[in-house]
Amino acid sequence: MTDIDLYLDPVCPFAWVTSRWLLGAAEAVGARVTLRQMSLAVLNEGHDVDAAHRPMIERSRRLGRLFAAVTEVEGREGFARLYETIGTRMHVHGEDVTHDGLDELLENCGLDTALSASLDDIAFDDAVASAHAAGQRSLGGRGGSPILAIDDRGFFGPVLTEDPGLRQGVALLEAVITMATTPGFAVLQRPFTGPPTIDKAGHRSVAPPEDALRS
Repeated sequence: MTDIDLYLDPVCPFAWVTSRWLLGAAEAVGARVTLRQMSLAVLNEGHDVDAAHRPMIERSRRLGRLFAAVTEVEGREGFARLYETIGTRMHVHGEDVTHDGLDELLENCGLDTALSASLDDIAFDDAVASAHAAGQRSLGGRGGSPILAIDDRGFFGPVLTEDPGLRQGVALLEAVITMATTPGFAVLQRPFTGPPTIDKAGHRSVAPPEDALRS
């Protein structure tokens, strides 16, 4: 079975589309997916961020603490459950995630509501930075969200501007696995624009088997 790590920042809409594609296609090709944390806030530390993207970077910083806190308590399975719920709220329904209603959201995920305090707890910043660094190491350099790694050999992307559907999605994953496991393959890229198109009406919940998410 092929093991795939997907490093993502929960606030990144492109990572959301990639995760939906990957989790949906993985079972068909005999792949096991683990969702892992990276951070656009950490990635952009020391760099100028234009005004339009600053709110997203701030959301990345605060939600990154929450995801680090959940991972510390519940492991990768807890991370995946929270991402499914928060990702749907942000990327499908276009709603922000703030303190208001967060206790209910955590409760719906089967998580301790006390974890909501981590949004503003800088004590979790080191854990976020450590998780982010793991993804950068797999890539071998600086890269954004998402990063897909097979056998700890990471690549930025795939960046999808829309969900390819199951049939094309399976073919895409087979191609990605072939490229990632081909010695000497380094990069394949074309220009793209965003944000991605997310099918809100046809959204379906996708989650890998529980054992595929454990650390």
